[in-house]
Amino acid sequence: MRPTTLAELDQARQHCKSMVSRRALVSAAAAVVPIPGVDVSTDVAILLQLIPTINEQFGLSAAQINELSPELKKIVIVGGANFGVGLLGKIITPQLILQLLQRLGFKKLAGKYVSKYIPVVGTVIASSISYAVLRRVGNQHIEECYQIAKQLLEADPAPNVIITA
Repeated sequence: MRPTTLAELDQARQHCKSMVSRRALVSAAAAVVPIPGVDVSTDVAILLQLIPTINEQFGLSAAQINELSPELKKIVIVGGANFGVGLLGKIITPQLILQLLQRLGFKKLAGKYVSKYIPVVGTVIASSISYAVLRRVGNQHIEECYQIAKQLLEADPAPNVIITA
C-alpha cells in the first residue's frame, strides 16, 4: 500500500534510509573477506533484496504500479526514466544490479578490488568504499522513489478510493 500522506511518505523514507545503512554495514563487512568476488556477490544479493523492498515501501513495486490508473502510471514511467538509478517498477535481476553498480560506482569499485590486497589498510579502504557505494545507490533510489511517490500523492490525494467505470 502506498503512502497516503506526506507524513507517511517521510516515515517511509526514514525507514528505508535506516534499512540501507544497516545493509551497507553488511556490505562493508563482506569487503573484508579476502576471497575474490565475495564482496560483489554480497552487494548484488543485498541490492536484489533491498531495491524491491524500497519500491514496495513507497507503493512503487511492479504489482503496485500495475494497479494505478493510466494517468498515474504515466507519472511513474516518465518520472522514473529521468532518474539515475532507474529501478522503479522493474523486475530486479542480478545483471541489472551489476550494470547499476558499474554505472554509478565503477571507479570506486575498481579501487576497492585493487586496495583489498594491500595488507590492513587495503581492507579498511575496500570496506569503506563498499559501504559508501551501497549506501549511495540505496539512498539515491530512496530519493527517486520519494520524488515519484510525492508526485503521485499530489496528483491523486485519495489513493485508497477505487473508481470503477
